[in-house]
Amino acid sequence: MAAPLAEPGLRLRARIVDTLIVGLPVIVVVRALVSGHTVDVVAPPAVAGCMLLYESIQLALWGRTLGKRLAGIEVVLAAPGEQHPGGEGGESARLGFPRAVLRAAVYSLPIAARPIPVLGLLAGIFWVANAGLLYEGTQRQALHDRLAGTLVVNSSAS
Repeated sequence: MAAPLAEPGLRLRARIVDTLIVGLPVIVVVRALVSGHTVDVVAPPAVAGCMLLYESIQLALWGRTLGKRLAGIEVVLAAPGEQHPGGEGGESARLGFPRAVLRAAVYSLPIAARPIPVLGLLAGIFWVANAGLLYEGTQRQALHDRLAGTLVVNSSAS
C-alpha cells in the first residue's frame, strides 16, 4: 500500500525544524563576523545558500531532511496518473541531485531576496502563494513539488 500524502501541518512542522536547524547557527556566525546594518544584508543570502545545500544534499540522498524525519514525512517522486504515489513501507526511488536542487532552490532562493525592498516583498507574496498551492488539487503539491515532480508522503503512516 502506498503511503498517504502528508498533511500540511506536518509539512509546516518539518519546515520550522529545518529552518531553525539551519537558520539559527548561520545567524549566530554572521553576527559574529559582521556588524551593524550589514548583518541584515548578509544574513538572508547566507541562510538561503545554507538551506539550499542542507535540503539538496539530504533530499538527494535520503528523500528527507532532519525536520522531515522528525515529522515522519518524506519526499518521493510523483508517479504520473497515480493518486497516492510513494513506495510501500516508505521505500521510494531516489530523487536524484538535479531534482533535489531544483526543489530546494524554488523554496530557498527567495530568502536571499529579502534585503532588496521590492524583491523582498515579492518573495513574501511568493511564499504565501506557494503554501496556498498545497490546498489546490488533490496532490497537496506546492510549487517546488510541482516543478520537481515530487510529493510529500506521511512515511510514519505506512
